[in-house]
Amino acid sequence: MLIAFNKPFHVLCQFTDRSVPPRRTLAGFGLPPGVYPAGRLDHDSEGLLLLTDDGALAHRITDPRHKLRKTYLVQVEGTPTDAQLQALRNGVGLKDGRTRPARARALETPPPLWPRDPPVRFRKTVPDAWLELGITEGRNRQVRRMTAAVDLPTLRLVRVAIGDCRLQALQPGEWRDVSGALS
Repeated sequence: MLIAFNKPFHVLCQFTDRSVPPRRTLAGFGLPPGVYPAGRLDHDSEGLLLLTDDGALAHRITDPRHKLRKTYLVQVEGTPTDAQLQALRNGVGLKDGRTRPARARALETPPPLWPRDPPVRFRKTVPDAWLELGITEGRNRQVRRMTAAVDLPTLRLVRVAIGDCRLQALQPGEWRDVSGALS
């Protein structure tokens, strides 16, 4: 079984939390029993999370050797230049090594996404822009670190695709069975 879930902002990618006070987890969304996340999305990131009961499929989704592309919509502070986009396309030097080349492009208009709760802080004097970024790795907070490395700090991060599996019209907290989508 393979489930596509639209992870809301400030939800953990696990079913339990021992923090005090406890944070929201996947347990409150009526997901089928026996499925577990194939990969992670940070607590402060949103969008497509795949869950499965198939260990081999989970490995294929998460292991960077399989080079399964993850696509993100990224709201950044600032206006991206051609040089900044090219730096992302070439791979960025991070403390844990150089990233693989990414697909990166600026979007001309903001994507039609659901409102975030709480909203991203708006500042009249600081422009922001949206990028579409595709990576084939999954390092800890990689997209945020990549955009910061080119002086475009991330304000909002939404994963919209993993391989050919897309978020489509799923709203935050909704899920659907997509078994066979990555076969």
